[in-house]
Amino acid sequence: MIKYVLPTNWIKYDRLAIVDDLIEAKAAVKSLIAMPYQRSWVEQLQIVQLKREIAGTSRIEGADFTEKELDEALKESPEQLRTRSQRQAAACKRAYQWIADLPDDRPIDEELIYQIHRRIIIGADDDHCPPGILRAADQNVSFGTPRHRGVDGGPQCASAFEKLMENVQSGFPNHDRLIQALALHYHLAAMHPFLDGNGRTARAVEALMLQQAGLRDSLFIAMSNYYYEEKNDYLGMLSQVRANECDLTPFLIFGLKGIALQCQFLLDEIKTNVLKALFRDVMQDLFNRMVSKRKRVIAKRQIEILLILLDADMSFTELGVTTQIHYTKLRTPGSALIRDLNNLISLGALRYPRKSGDNEVILSINLEWPRQITDTEFFRLVQEMPKAKTQLLRLD
Repeated sequence: MIKYVLPTNWIKYDRLAIVDDLIEAKAAVKSLIAMPYQRSWVEQLQIVQLKREIAGTSRIEGADFTEKELDEALKESPEQLRTRSQRQAAACKRAYQWIADLPDDRPIDEELIYQIHRRIIIGADDDHCPPGILRAADQNVSFGTPRHRGVDGGPQCASAFEKLMENVQSGFPNHDRLIQALALHYHLAAMHPFLDGNGRTARAVEALMLQQAGLRDSLFIAMSNYYYEEKNDYLGMLSQVRANECDLTPFLIFGLKGIALQCQFLLDEIKTNVLKALFRDVMQDLFNRMVSKRKRVIAKRQIEILLILLDADMSFTELGVTTQIHYTKLRTPGSALIRDLNNLISLGALRYPRKSGDNEVILSINLEWPRQITDTEFFRLVQEMPKAKTQLLRLD
């Protein structure tokens, strides 16, 4: 059993060792903040991000639920939830939603952490853990592999927690906000000041401090998902810090890499939405300028295909079912669909079809098309289509 030792330096690390990762993380944060986006896109992304965060922070603690059970936990009322894992996920959602509404200048103090812990525990673990109350004298906890012991309950716990909060107010502000967030995450996890919910509380407090560093509202990143996906390294880094006299360097490097990765993940998603919006604009402009009635009818079908594939890649079979309403009145619906697809491939709007593992033809959008096609090239290709004999889409 590895006992808890009160740090002499609460924010100790090798500045030179972390500088590259700190620069990369800060650059990723700035790129994300500076990226232009439509609010509606990011609101949808944030629903996914919050779900990833809640799933990650719950599963690190051993929560056992399927995706369906998690979805239920995030939308049902507490009394309708069947398992403790679901109730924990629902409580985490309420806590993160509360955090999202806090102002950036809200001090990180004892009462704030008590408030977060209460929201993590109430309705989930309050049958055995007093919400927002430090451990009493006879309440000691151990955790992790190898086993670590949190600070002794009672006066020792209260004193250690008070000293940590004093340092958050005094020593922490001398360091970058990203460093502060990761450092407080570590110390709350190592101290384990509460009977339960310590890890979830530590990660929620980190999320709040990252929010105050600019990753708030529509730019929230799911760090707990990163910690869950890298769980062995995550727990290993926490242990390594304690074994090395609270030198935070390895955990900071690990956490900063996670911040950069999660920012890049969200940035890539926003870029994809920007490209999709550009694709829709160019597509509508070019296809709606068809002159003849016949070409306008064909263009309408092709626009429907592109709109469907903008949402997700799809097999030829699935696309045939989805677009059936647009082809049923034609003499040869299957051949017409193939012709339309071949035309879109010739235009460059669709990527060259690939085969799935079960040999299905998979169709996908070429999001770079708006930046590759010109008006002149588009209409030249359209004029040549009736003469084209090459069938680019092959089902055999």
